[in-house]
Amino acid sequence: MKSAMNCAIIQEYREKVLSHAQYEVIEDEEPYYGEVPGLAGVYATGRSLEECRENLKHVIEGWILVRREHNLAVESIFRKAGLAEEEVKEVF
Repeated sequence: MKSAMNCAIIQEYREKVLSHAQYEVIEDEEPYYGEVPGLAGVYATGRSLEECRENLKHVIEGWILVRREHNLAVESIFRKAGLAEEEVKEVF
């Protein structure tokens, strides 16, 4: 049960963080580029804006999971999502 709840909450955080993403069109085979400012390495590309957003969702979720697995801070992502510290501690 807790695992399913964590998954749902991570997805909720991911969506909130995604709202902070910035996009631009670049010269590339996948011309849509998106990133979340302040989160190093959190970027994605796509052939369309929708594909770029979908790819970025996976990158954000992976960023959360890898950092948690290695006991690294994730507070910056939660602050970007506008979540209170108490909410983070309840989940993790």
